[in-house]
Amino acid sequence: MVRNQRIISSTFLYLLSIIALVAFIFPFVLLIINSFKSNGEILTSPFALPEKLDFSQFIEVYNLMNFGVTFTNSFIVTTLSTFFIVFFSAMAAYHLVRRPSKFNKFFFTVLVASMVIPFQSLMIPLIYIYGAKLQLIDAIPIPLLIIFYLGFGSALSVFMFHGFIKAIPIEVEEAAKIDGCSTLQTFFLIVFPMLKPIAVTISILNVLWIWNDYLLPSLVLNHPDVYTMPVQMKVFNGTYMNNWELLIPAILLTVIPILVMYIIGQRSIINGVMQGSIK
Repeated sequence: MVRNQRIISSTFLYLLSIIALVAFIFPFVLLIINSFKSNGEILTSPFALPEKLDFSQFIEVYNLMNFGVTFTNSFIVTTLSTFFIVFFSAMAAYHLVRRPSKFNKFFFTVLVASMVIPFQSLMIPLIYIYGAKLQLIDAIPIPLLIIFYLGFGSALSVFMFHGFIKAIPIEVEEAAKIDGCSTLQTFFLIVFPMLKPIAVTISILNVLWIWNDYLLPSLVLNHPDVYTMPVQMKVFNGTYMNNWELLIPAILLTVIPILVMYIIGQRSIINGVMQGSIK
């Protein structure tokens, strides 16, 4: 009886996993098969296979998107923003955990509470101050965008690092200080390597968010030379219609780098998530 229940339970879980797999893969498969079709084929038969594999649309999209420039911009913004978020959030969380005080507790509370503030409520004052008043949007658009991402991404990252650091035994740091390590040496040589699992998890979350983000870059980046890939895709959107035969390949080209990154680093990503959850 128990064995039959286990078989039924395992079968149900397998079926549920297959359904979830199909649900997640289907949109990507649909994106691939429609990237080789014309507008007419996409609108009339979106679920059918393409009549022929024509890569001329990808070549046209590559040129219209100025792919080399936009990819470089996206890569720079995503890499530097994620690095700064992880680096500074880890240090901030370490200080808040190991230097308990009323001010630090209040600061941490305010920081966590800031996560509930919707970005839409900050858009107008943000652009007015840094654009109209300080003129920084036209002067340093990409560095300013990186600073914005650091500001908006730090709250959640500090919160996640904070919980992880609290689980690290203080005796490890005390032993390092007895051996002559300063506070900075203790953090960078002892604590920070121990934060690798949660740092990998936080990096994944921020890379996915920053690479795919459209709203914030569209407000800050006002010249084609500094566009990121999601912003550059607006060249395929018209006032009254969308050029689907070019827009869909453009979306595919934007998704591929993130997919390749995941395939290359999937072992580290999975280990980071698993160790982070266990910790």
